[in-house]
Amino acid sequence: MDSIDSLEHTAWLTHEGWRLLAFAMASQVPEGFANLDARGQLPPSALAETLTTARMTHSFALAHLQGVPGCLALVEHGVQALRGPLHDATHGGWFDRPQGQGGNGKAAYLHAFVALAASSAVVAGASGAQGVLEEAIRVIEERFWSEEEGALCESFASDWQQPEAYRGANSNMHATEAFLALADVTGDALWLQRALRIVERIIQGHAAASDYRVVEHFDAHWQPLPEYNQANPTDHFRPYGTTPGHAFEWSRLLLHLEAARHLAGLSTPAWLLASARALFANACRHAWNVDGAEGIVYTLGWDNQPRVRERLHWVHAEACASAAALLRRTGEQQYADWYGCFWAFIDSRFIDRVGGSWHHELDPGNQPAAAIWAGKPDLYHAYQAVLLPTLPLAPSLASALARNVTKR
Repeated sequence: MDSIDSLEHTAWLTHEGWRLLAFAMASQVPEGFANLDARGQLPPSALAETLTTARMTHSFALAHLQGVPGCLALVEHGVQALRGPLHDATHGGWFDRPQGQGGNGKAAYLHAFVALAASSAVVAGASGAQGVLEEAIRVIEERFWSEEEGALCESFASDWQQPEAYRGANSNMHATEAFLALADVTGDALWLQRALRIVERIIQGHAAASDYRVVEHFDAHWQPLPEYNQANPTDHFRPYGTTPGHAFEWSRLLLHLEAARHLAGLSTPAWLLASARALFANACRHAWNVDGAEGIVYTLGWDNQPRVRERLHWVHAEACASAAALLRRTGEQQYADWYGCFWAFIDSRFIDRVGGSWHHELDPGNQPAAAIWAGKPDLYHAYQAVLLPTLPLAPSLASALARNVTKR
């Protein structure tokens, strides 16, 4: 493939981004955004989901900042949904779905995405976004952030009672992403300090002690739960074992944090780069092409053997983004090679040039499947994968795109 900075490759990424956006625009429903089926249509039972609404709002904000026509109206639709039917006006925070539609506990994972969406919408200039951002920050600080633990608590009942006796790396990973964006939008370096504290606990603490395999599940005292969900290994958000896709995602976020702290004039621990390298290397070693077929398996057991062999689109999107970040940071050819390898696999297997967007899942033989993920509900991972290689490691996506617009 062409080099990461070539005009040809940049044009290809831009075109692929337009394809993804055109497909995702059909997800709009009155109360936000809903999940599309494999053909890009709303199922008869389509219902707005807060996670989908937040991810779509964030993605359309990025598209607006790129100058894609029609996207600001979609951002403002998402903002109004987050201000209205998806917001809990009684207790604060956000439901999983509109009130009365079920699944209305309060999860850190979800609120991290609301904060990310609100921050991007503010940068995009969307009406009402500042109020959503202020509410998201208030809820994170008052309900989820534990100063004692240096991380987020996991979840509560809708009235903020019954805290879950569980701590998760996944929710804290997306909190790290959101905190990096909040630091840019608010100008408050406290968010960079909080991001570093999360990384110190989960990566420098637990992952480093486990040969840079990301420990995903913990009890309320941050003791690892290695057998968690052993009977439910294909869980969407809390699968058993280790998740190579998260190792790639953490790798990129460590480099983003390093660059953001450097820009802010803060100390940048040397282990951020070393850990990013190790996370990436181990994920490649243990998860790529390990069962006789190309691709990255969804999960590994603690013996580093494949446990769930399906290939998920988001894992490969994050692998591309991580390789691009390491290449940008180090200039080393090995990361250029991996970057080309991952995109070649996505191009030949995941990109659906007939039905649109990307297949969200492949079976172990690399044929389209839906054992874990039905349909094509998610724009976030794939769209970020076509943007991140074109941008610096910091600031965060929306702020970086806004700076590009300013320079034109």
